[in-house]
Amino acid sequence: MTDASPRTDISTDGDTDEKNQRFDRGKSNAVAASDSSDRSKSNLDQKTLRRLAQNREAARKSRLRKKAYVQQLESSRLKLTQLEQELQRARQQGIFISSSGDQSHSMGGNGAMAFDVEYVRWLEEQNRQINELRTAVNSHAGDAELRIIVDGVMAHYDEIFRLKSNAAKSDVFHLLSGMWKTPAERCFLWLGGFRSSELLKLLVNQLEPLTEQQLVGIGNLQQSSQQAEDALSQGMEALQQSLTETLSTGSLGSSGSSGNVANYMGQMAMAMGKLGTLEGFIRQADNLRQQTLQQMHRILTTRQSARALLAIHDYFSRLRALSSLWLARPRE
Repeated sequence: MTDASPRTDISTDGDTDEKNQRFDRGKSNAVAASDSSDRSKSNLDQKTLRRLAQNREAARKSRLRKKAYVQQLESSRLKLTQLEQELQRARQQGIFISSSGDQSHSMGGNGAMAFDVEYVRWLEEQNRQINELRTAVNSHAGDAELRIIVDGVMAHYDEIFRLKSNAAKSDVFHLLSGMWKTPAERCFLWLGGFRSSELLKLLVNQLEPLTEQQLVGIGNLQQSSQQAEDALSQGMEALQQSLTETLSTGSLGSSGSSGNVANYMGQMAMAMGKLGTLEGFIRQADNLRQQTLQQMHRILTTRQSARALLAIHDYFSRLRALSSLWLARPRE
């Protein structure tokens, strides 16, 4: 009985140590698990923070893009409003807008733009004069009264030739292209206007009966007009051929050396000089048209001149009406 007590104490102490070791191991495992959990939570928090930061940056950029888009829309709206106001002012001032849609051409320079304005005014005044002349012819007005109106119409034609001469100095291509005319009129355009010989052919049938002397005079005028037109046309062809040869010779080259640049600039200067002769062709063609009208007026009587001016106006008026009908035609 006396030996049992010490063994029991030793056994109890051993069990206690083992329990303590298990407790320490469990505590260590718990601490390790806690550390692992903390690291996982830390990694998760960092990912979340990065994602949130990315979302905030994306939202900021989106707001900036939206703001820029709204500003662009507002700027476009203001520009459109400004263009509409300018167009309205232009219409009120009578500025001619080409029906071809090539507005950049008609607005290309102040000289061309001014000519378009003056041409519209000229056309309106011509319509007024022609209406007055038609009324006088239909009412069988006397020769004295008729002569005053006819002389006024002839003087008005002189005005358009003066306007064209000034316009050719600032933009000769505008006159050559005929953008100030309607599309149908442009089909028959020759050097910025009508062919005198073709106009005389049209008038011969409108002015019958003519005396033998008048027929001879108009025939000679038509022949001389045709010869002058042929000479001017040949001159234009020669100019175009010369320009083609000037612009096709030589090359600037890829090296861009000073010698090549000098040759190129010389080539352009030569071409510019040749283009300068275009104004002369326009002036000669208009002089021919003006002289043809004046010669016709001298050949015919006052009443015949009145009928001729009415026929010329009606012809071009029908061409303008044809253009309007063509542009308004239904499209499939």
